[in-house]
Amino acid sequence: MVSSASIETFTRKYNIEDYGVLDPVYEVTRILKKTEEKDLIPAFNVKGTSTTSVGNLVSTRKRLLEALGVENEEEAYKKILNAVENPKELTWIGDPGGYRSVDKGFKSLPFAKFFEKDGGLYLTAAFIIACWKGVCNASIHRMMYIDERRVAVRIVPRHLYKLYNDAVKEEGRLPVTVVLGVHPAVLVAVSTSPSLGQFELGVASRLLNGLEVFPSPVHGNPVPVGAGAIVEGYLTAERVEEGPFTDILMLYDKVRREPVLYAEKVFVSDNYTHVILPGGREHMHLMGFPREAQIWASVSRVVPRVYKVRLSPGGGGWLHAIISIEKNHDGDAKNAIMAAFAGHPSLKHVVVVDGDIDPDNYEMVEWAIATRFQADRDLVVIKNARGSTLDPSADNGFTAKMGIDATVPRKGDPHFERAKWPG
Repeated sequence: MVSSASIETFTRKYNIEDYGVLDPVYEVTRILKKTEEKDLIPAFNVKGTSTTSVGNLVSTRKRLLEALGVENEEEAYKKILNAVENPKELTWIGDPGGYRSVDKGFKSLPFAKFFEKDGGLYLTAAFIIACWKGVCNASIHRMMYIDERRVAVRIVPRHLYKLYNDAVKEEGRLPVTVVLGVHPAVLVAVSTSPSLGQFELGVASRLLNGLEVFPSPVHGNPVPVGAGAIVEGYLTAERVEEGPFTDILMLYDKVRREPVLYAEKVFVSDNYTHVILPGGREHMHLMGFPREAQIWASVSRVVPRVYKVRLSPGGGGWLHAIISIEKNHDGDAKNAIMAAFAGHPSLKHVVVVDGDIDPDNYEMVEWAIATRFQADRDLVVIKNARGSTLDPSADNGFTAKMGIDATVPRKGDPHFERAKWPG
């Protein structure tokens, strides 16, 4: 059965709370912060736009797992890893109808200013589809509003960056389709970063057990059925200053000269569009959860069992991991530390604990460090390693990485047993 990739398909079983018309400056932030851990999904209209938006779709782990159609994290990790390894063909249909061209261009879409020093109004939940010489890529990029026809797009040196540079050298611009407002499983897939040439929408198709797409109105790129808005345009050779922008660590990313995306046509439908709060729980889950899957897979190769992996909120869902494992030997935890760094190269600090410690309970994790860790024996430090450029304490992305082995050092020693009580 082919699943619709619309937000409506996902949200119909949840409580949608309407917050009316919101000012694009800070008011969207206020509502998304207020509701990100509540059992509801906020809906709102950003003042002056042509669509109704929702946010915090997967700001809780419960809704993230439901979006992936699984019962627990391990099942989710396996499903994501399988989807990356075994993408599924897309199901093409004809024009589904329901889209209307809007004269206001980018002004019709839910751009917002989220924090005080942000460089302008931003679109945060859109992804770009680009196909160049038989290679297609889909990836999420922040977009800073310039005018009705132009936005500045932050492009990190990965796959879209390569396609863009190749196209600009040959033809001066790269045709792209911007998609906004899809089922969150599609956004998880778009965040997986598979190998160049492996299309992320094929990953989404596997996650959803089939993905219906239709050709975009101008470029003919595949668009998931049910998308809230579509922009047909070009990434041009023009560059402008973009930023600052609040990143996943709640820090202001620096100003850079980034490419301008020119919109030839903007189409909207009656379906929801989507706004992601920068540095919020949903941002962390979409960006970090596929990396948790990679960590789980990497660590599972070196220890008998991985119970739980958490990229913690205190590390922005990106830099800090807590991993509970079963071990056979005292050296297993250190192997797990090294495997975690290999699974997620941006990782800076990792704590490995035994299966009786819940990584979601930070007090228990601290207790394990207090009672099971000795710095001269259980600390792993790796100097001058490649880490995350998001970390302001790093030197151009080079950092010191630290692993803490907070597991019981001598198996079966009763002195390390955590007290329990019946009940």
